[in-house]
Amino acid sequence: MASSLSDKLSRLVKEIRGQARITESNVADMLREVRMALLEADVALPVVRDFIARVKEKALGQEVLGSLSPGQAMVGIVNRELAATMGDGVSDINLAAQPPAVILMAGLQGSGKTTSTAKLAKYLIEKRKKKVLTVSGDVYRPAAIEQLKTVTQQAGAEWFPSTPDQKPLDIGLAALDYARKHYFDVLLVDTAGRLAIDDVLMRELKDLHQALNPVETLFVVDAMQGQDAINTARAFSATLPLTGIILTKTDGDSRGGAALSVRQVTGAPIKFSGTSEKIDGLEVFDAQRHAGRILGMGDILALVEQVTSGVDLQAAQQLAAKVKSGAGFDLNDFLAQIQQMKQMGGLSSLMDKLPAAMAAKAGQVDMDRAEKDIRRKEGIIHSMTPLERRKPELIKATRKRRIATGAGVHVQEVNRMLKEFEQMQDMMKKMKGGGMMKMMKRMAAMKGMKGMPGMPF
Repeated sequence: MASSLSDKLSRLVKEIRGQARITESNVADMLREVRMALLEADVALPVVRDFIARVKEKALGQEVLGSLSPGQAMVGIVNRELAATMGDGVSDINLAAQPPAVILMAGLQGSGKTTSTAKLAKYLIEKRKKKVLTVSGDVYRPAAIEQLKTVTQQAGAEWFPSTPDQKPLDIGLAALDYARKHYFDVLLVDTAGRLAIDDVLMRELKDLHQALNPVETLFVVDAMQGQDAINTARAFSATLPLTGIILTKTDGDSRGGAALSVRQVTGAPIKFSGTSEKIDGLEVFDAQRHAGRILGMGDILALVEQVTSGVDLQAAQQLAAKVKSGAGFDLNDFLAQIQQMKQMGGLSSLMDKLPAAMAAKAGQVDMDRAEKDIRRKEGIIHSMTPLERRKPELIKATRKRRIATGAGVHVQEVNRMLKEFEQMQDMMKKMKGGGMMKMMKRMAAMKGMKGMPGMPF
């Protein structure tokens, strides 16, 4: 999509805020633009009609007329109704069952179902401290079983073997029996997907659901499918008692369309959103915060959580102590800082959570080029010897040429990287260790600022 829903609504928010007072005329004009933006984002027509009607009713009521700042009140109404359309608040995953709690993953082929199964396994292990087993019932796609095995290992969960010559029902029952005997808390069942809805798929899913009696039946939907996602969601919800939705690829250009539709079409809450291809790229879905992102207000809380979860506080403390002791900041430390950035999800992932105005300024920087530059620096440092990393002052012309050849770059790139390192080294000397930890503590404290006046969440 050339112009995303977020971009369009962000511009409208700016215009609304400039209104001195709200009238029936300018409300009608604004809602016409909102309606077009939603339809272009592939939001289902019934959902658009319902949303527009709710906003109009509240915008022309006492809620706005009695406001000291009508423009701000109007933004608040749009924000609240967006959140309400997507489910309002957070809907946590239900594990209240005699172990193992079975979670059935359903969706079309290519929706990101197998990857989402592994991401959910990692979430349950790290956040809920559960012992997780995964199994693939996809006996139709040749690489599906091996793919789940690979991503399950990355997630740190255990994988139950299955083969293409088995029946999905037999696989599911065998995995459930194994999970019971080996005291697993959760069994994640990755079901077969298709390129389109068909009766065979639906009968198979229905039989599997009846036999396994899952505590959660999660529908995995590609957020970039738009209107197609709605048709798929409607078909699945008619066959299975869906308990939740996982939206994948929400970092794509068309974010918003599917999120605004699937909740209302299926009646099931959106529980998670996939934010990247990485195994830890799964977020608990918060409708209020997602509405803020769509309106260009950003998601500062999610940004802080992403940064603090990606930062190794123990390593930061050790670095602070090292610098404070006078041992100095070397290229090993510089490399560690680069790797911390990668663990946070990279620059583009961080920029996605900034408010629109800040993101627009940041957008002037070529993100692809910046990401490549980070990888280039990493390659240059890896081409150095351990001694050179500890004592950068040893790196003269001959060593620079060898390092450049090893990293596949020009000598000028090595010089540029060393200059940036020296600048950071000077900064670290000025901070004397203490400033770094103060910054980390401030960021950690921001986690508790949700709902405070002036914060965009």
